[in-house]
Amino acid sequence: MNARFRYSANISMLFAELPFLDRIEAAAKAGFPAVECHFPYDLDAGEIRARLDANGLVMNGVNTFAGTAGTFGLAAQPGREGEFAAAIDQALTFCAKVGVGSIHCMSGTVQPENRVRARQTFLANMARASDAARSAGVTLLIEPINRYDRPGYFVSTSDDVVELLKELDRDNVRMMFDFYHVQISEGDLLRRMDAYWPYIGHFQFASVPARAEPDTGEIAYGAIFAAIAERGWPGWVAAEYRPRAGTREGLGWMRTLTPASA
Repeated sequence: MNARFRYSANISMLFAELPFLDRIEAAAKAGFPAVECHFPYDLDAGEIRARLDANGLVMNGVNTFAGTAGTFGLAAQPGREGEFAAAIDQALTFCAKVGVGSIHCMSGTVQPENRVRARQTFLANMARASDAARSAGVTLLIEPINRYDRPGYFVSTSDDVVELLKELDRDNVRMMFDFYHVQISEGDLLRRMDAYWPYIGHFQFASVPARAEPDTGEIAYGAIFAAIAERGWPGWVAAEYRPRAGTREGLGWMRTLTPASA
């Protein structure tokens, strides 16, 4: 695999046929040098770190707690600032124990009449979270999530995220550029990636529309991955999809789509 093109496996979605901790070894055996996940907080962080170390892997990212059912995040929820602060503390504590370098700060679903207050809340919450994360050496990520999958989500386009990042002006807060969500919401992936490159902190991918392996669907991932490699991307490119069958059986794309050289 190209030294400058590094895959991460999102083990909240990949290897789901196995118990969670066993997915770490499965990812290593499949050739992933890193894993990430959504909400690991009900598991023992020390055991996760031990499994990672035993398999020579790192965990590159986690999500903040999503809140109560239907909320899908707390960063943009007026009146729940204390809950978001607690979610950041929880995530930073986990990151320190496991060696995780980034946190996806989930903003949540917002009613149209609350969007002005939600924006103010989001900016204030993220500024405070940025200060807390900076001392820990952790990057915070904001992800646009398309409105077909998550109606009413606070940020649904890369344009939305970049506008917020410009206003925040914090160098440790960046965009999670998930090709699946950006394609559904906006399209024009290569030009959009190029234009927003300075704001991107992490990549994720899945096919569109099925959100399965990247070797099917309407996105030409061979071209996408080649463009990322050409730029010498220093971070991770994360597989976050729902396998069509068993995870291992669907990993042929790692041979056919990985760039030959940077």
